[in-house]
Formats: sequence, C-alpha cells, structure tokens
Amino acid sequence: MRTGRLRTVHPVLWAGWAALAAGAVLCVLGWYGVSGERFAERQLPYLASCTVPGAALIVAGAVLLAHGRATVAAARVEELYGLLVEAGPADVDASGQAAAPVAVSGELRTVPGGTLFHRADCPLVAGKAEAVPADAALLARGGLDPCPVCEPGGDTGR
Repeated sequence: MRTGRLRTVHPVLWAGWAALAAGAVLCVLGWYGVSGERFAERQLPYLASCTVPGAALIVAGAVLLAHGRATVAAARVEELYGLLVEAGPADVDASGQAAAPVAVSGELRTVPGGTLFHRADCPLVAGKAEAVPADAALLARGGLDPCPVCEPGGDTGR
C-alpha cells in the first residue's frame, strides 16, 4: 500500500528540485548579464529572459516540494489508518476513530528520545528493535505522555 503511493510522489519531488535548480541557474545567468551592461535599456532583456523566469521556477519548485511532502505525510497517515482497520471492524467506528484500544498488552515500551509511551503490541512500536521498556521512574515523573493510538494510560495510574 505504502510503496505504490510513494512511487507516484517521487516524480513530483524530483520535478520540484529540478525547477529549483533551473530557476537558480537562470537567476545567476540574469544577474551576470545585467552586471555586464551599463545602460538600463540593455539590462532589460536579461531581466525578461533570465531573472523573472528563474524566480518563477524557484516559486514553482517550492510549491512542488511542499505538495510532494504533504502527499508523503498523507500516505503515512493512510498507512496508519490501514493498521487500525486491520485491527478489526469492531475497533474502528464510522468516523475512523478507534472505539477501543488497538493494543491490549500490559508491558509498556518507548522509543529512545520519544515523548510517548506505548503498549508493547501498539502498531507504532510493534516489531521495532529500537523500542525499549518504558522507565517506571520517568513515567512516575510524568516525563512521557500516553500514546493516543493504544491508550496505555489506564495501566500507569495517570
């Protein structure tokens, strides 16, 4: 599911980077041409043929990159939603919100440097080698927030 969506995003990202590069080259060429001319009448062709189109390409490239990154983020959200749906139709209501916790394990895990703690079978940490048991002292101090997907808050007394 994810790889098919990401393959369609890569051309948009490549086009964005290419437009940015071409726009930068045109702006440099326009600047170089204008800098060699003393009179404004002889500078205008460089502005019209290089600098203005170069600036337009830079803006277009930035828009393409923003669109491509937003599409990547949307694909990741859809992948997570797919994991919720795979958990079972009884666990997801009509609005797509989890009606019951996705995970039921009592063991709590976290990712080093993360800000959330999860149940061990939460889709966000399940199968990840870097996930480690959550430190009880850190949980007691309130240093980690409960995961909104697996809702482990009931087991910790928070």
